[in-house]
Amino acid sequence: MYALHLGAGLGNGIANLHNARRASTAVVNLVGDHAGYHVHYDAPLTSNIKDIARGVSAWIRSSTTAEGMGQDARDAVAASLAANPESTGNVATLIIPADCAWGDAHAPSGVVIDKHWAPMTQDGVTESVQALRSADAILLLDGNGLTAAAINQAGRIAKVTGCRVYATTFPARIESGPGLYPVQRMPYFPEDVEAVLASAKSLILAGAKEPVSFFAYRGKPSNLVPLGCEVVRLAHKHQDVGADLARVANMLDAPAEPDVVGIDGRPSPPSGPLNTAAVGQALAALIPENSIVSTDSGGGGAAFPILHQAVRHSFLTITRGSIGQGGPVAVGAAVACPDRPVFALLGDGGALYTNQFLWTAAREKLNIVCVVYSNRTYSILDTEYRRLGVNTVGEIAASRFSLTDPDIDWVSLAKGYGADAVQVATGEALVAALEQGMAAQGPFLIEVLVSGRA
Repeated sequence: MYALHLGAGLGNGIANLHNARRASTAVVNLVGDHAGYHVHYDAPLTSNIKDIARGVSAWIRSSTTAEGMGQDARDAVAASLAANPESTGNVATLIIPADCAWGDAHAPSGVVIDKHWAPMTQDGVTESVQALRSADAILLLDGNGLTAAAINQAGRIAKVTGCRVYATTFPARIESGPGLYPVQRMPYFPEDVEAVLASAKSLILAGAKEPVSFFAYRGKPSNLVPLGCEVVRLAHKHQDVGADLARVANMLDAPAEPDVVGIDGRPSPPSGPLNTAAVGQALAALIPENSIVSTDSGGGGAAFPILHQAVRHSFLTITRGSIGQGGPVAVGAAVACPDRPVFALLGDGGALYTNQFLWTAAREKLNIVCVVYSNRTYSILDTEYRRLGVNTVGEIAASRFSLTDPDIDWVSLAKGYGADAVQVATGEALVAALEQGMAAQGPFLIEVLVSGRA
């Protein structure tokens, strides 16, 4: 549940509400407003909250009386938890004028939730079975199709059919590590997605949508599914994807167990200067079993393959590209699972959008180890600029991507929020910092000076 202050506060939360909508996360969004009789005075914080909320909300209502607000709250909770086959998300925004909030009211009866976790029809399952029997099929997972149980059901299917199994590019959560079938993530850049799909004769969507290009590029298609590839819907994200995968596996007479990632041991810790690959190597060498790893923009996503080979964990990604998510999500994970180690892997540019998460983590004494990949540039912006065909970047344009002049002092920034912090530039120093952070009480930030991506 979010509690936000008028339209301006809602505007500050829009980026991560967008991520929540795209992840189909159940959110009740409470937005305070001026008292009804005060609105026409156009006070400084007056705004059209409904219009601001519309882009991220599947359900919007403004309370009109204190007595009716309890029922409004009940309906908001029900709306956030209801099945949503239209894929407009599960953010329910309730606008609460001040005069409703301070009036007398009575609580309504219990919430009735219309949550249809029904499996797909037999046709969806049958069509999926037929498609999976064809040459070069791809099974694309998202939503609750990326739980441990569902992933291994997909692995059963792969074992008997030889299909390739992928997760979407930005799943909200994917269980990963030894003991699970090795699911790959669909790439980010459209030409890489096209290469994955080029030979596919069928694409089976298990909680996922058809892959599309993140941005429009001249001369490139938006829908990346190749002509001639049959697309079959096994299950929508709001349905019980794991149950449908099990039905398909059973209809295929798949073996009871999939081929899973073996326990090959941890990699050796890195030494010398650091890049993103070396940071992932250090994490894979040291983080505890059953950790939660929250990522944002920057190098965090590069840690996924090596962590997958080394340690069982939950991997939380930036769900739909609105940067600044990783830190706040790590706070939520630490609150929800206080018994599990939490790591936030953040790019320095993205982390600037929501660095106040450090204050919340310090205030709540949350044990989060935050790794900031500090290359002091918005690398993805530079990359996308060049993808538009701009091969010569002028001095002024280049300065827009830079996080220097002055350099951001992440150690001082973190300490200003009440979190301990260190800066490292070598593998040896990173290993020592990770050990220090995992032993600390409360949040601990490590600014990692990195160069390059390999």
